[in-house]
Amino acid sequence: MSRQNALISIHLAAVLFGLTGIFGELIQGEAGLITAGRAAFAVVSLLIFMRWQGASPFRGVDLRSATALTGAGLMLAIHWVTFFVSVKISGVAIATLGFASFPAFITLTEWLVLRERVSRAEWTILFLVTAGLVLVTPSFDFRDEATIGLAWAVASGLSFALFTVINRKAAGHLSAYQVACWENFVVVLATLPFSFGGFTELATLDWVWLALLGIFCTALSHFLLVSSLVALNARSAGIVIALEPVYAIVFAAILFAQYPSARALLGGAIMIGAIVWSGLRKPEPRPETSQ
Repeated sequence: MSRQNALISIHLAAVLFGLTGIFGELIQGEAGLITAGRAAFAVVSLLIFMRWQGASPFRGVDLRSATALTGAGLMLAIHWVTFFVSVKISGVAIATLGFASFPAFITLTEWLVLRERVSRAEWTILFLVTAGLVLVTPSFDFRDEATIGLAWAVASGLSFALFTVINRKAAGHLSAYQVACWENFVVVLATLPFSFGGFTELATLDWVWLALLGIFCTALSHFLLVSSLVALNARSAGIVIALEPVYAIVFAAILFAQYPSARALLGGAIMIGAIVWSGLRKPEPRPETSQ
């Protein structure tokens, strides 16, 4: 794949990620149902793709990797459920901006759990993301639904950070498609028992939105992301993916007339700017891990 095609692929992936909240708003169902349906369509799509590629979802999966995939899948389930709860309560813009706090949680997790030292630049980025999040907060009154929705979005960012850290440490010998397939399967197992009855109440159009969410915003976006990494480094890809909240806010404004306040836009700009800066700066050699 050429660099130009890779850039097109990664931008399409960012657009599809940005559409996730839009479909969450459109589907007339609760968060657990949307999560289970999304993951189920993704699993089927990924299995078909791997079959077409002549790959097996079971190749190389041992007890250790299965345990890691289960832990990551549970974190992914929590991430999606909390994100869709936030969308339902506070709208797409606030939910997406709250979720954008996840890089700060990754830094904190690596510091607190993995005992990795954090550089000054990383602490600065963490501070900027926190400051942006304060500006995004509609109010500090938890009787305000928008504030409650933002809290769910921040929980979504935290669980996604834990999901990312678990993925970083485990199942490195498996293909990205295997990892995605197994983790989505775990999501189905974790959420379907609590939402099975709701599927019978979905309208035909809701099934269409759910299929699009699972096939395009989950399976296809993952394929585009992985494919782009053939020609792009992870840093370049991360900078583009950081634009996801921008796409989500634009889509929400056009489709639902959901316009964030000037203060929220400023906070979002600070957060996205910090994430982009994190991707642009040269990586510093990490000091030895503390004991």
